[in-house]
Amino acid sequence: MTRVAIAGASGRMGKALIQAVTEAPDLQLAAAIERIDSKYIGQDAGQVAGLTPNDIVIAADLSTCINNIDVLIDFTTPDATLANIKLCQTAQRRLVIGTTGFSAKQRTYVDQAAVDIPIVMAPNMSVGVNLCFKLLDLAAKVLGTDVDVEIIEAHHRHKVDAPSGTALRMGEIIAKASGKELPQVAVYARQGHTGPRSQGEIGFATVRAGELAGEHTVWFVGEGERIEISHKANSRMNFAKGAVRAAAWIMRQDKGLYDMQDVLGLRNPSI
Repeated sequence: MTRVAIAGASGRMGKALIQAVTEAPDLQLAAAIERIDSKYIGQDAGQVAGLTPNDIVIAADLSTCINNIDVLIDFTTPDATLANIKLCQTAQRRLVIGTTGFSAKQRTYVDQAAVDIPIVMAPNMSVGVNLCFKLLDLAAKVLGTDVDVEIIEAHHRHKVDAPSGTALRMGEIIAKASGKELPQVAVYARQGHTGPRSQGEIGFATVRAGELAGEHTVWFVGEGERIEISHKANSRMNFAKGAVRAAAWIMRQDKGLYDMQDVLGLRNPSI
């Protein structure tokens, strides 16, 4: 039985992860972590998640329970995740990272840590979203630069980074299909007299409202037609279940950095 720790246990995603781990037949919730100033420190993680008590007390420091776990699932903030990575490196524990908003320097640290321990890192753990990534790669290769590409994403009012990590990953996939890097072609804002659209650019539009769990739509707009590839999440459980799937999968892997394309077996370009 794989012993799992959840970072950010009292947050929206943390509660969904606790439920998903509890329901998984091959995983066991072994620890729940929150920031040191959280009012939930010392409370039962099951009750905080709206479930029956599970006798797992929410702790303020991963180091107090690192020896009792096999894998950490972390959907928190870049700084908190980096601190947890250091602890997992020292203790040789595996990691599933759904945190977004890393700087280039922080991302480099994650890459370096994966030399020592197995890590799954993905901006979106949803199985459906990762299938969309595969479809976007195919569509971009077939359509080329003869179409205009727009990425529209919408999330809840509490999300602090924009565009979302999922939207950025979509842009990276599309840009790579045409032999470009996303910074070369991305347009994140339009206002005033912008002039005509340049060929090959990828536009982003961001919505923040209410309690939207996450919506992403990509437009490929050509002469006389528009192709849309879209994913809309109705709850966070699809992300949580994907992360739980990744936690079980990473236990069978050697050191290295993986993403959900690896977990789901979508890396094969012939698919």
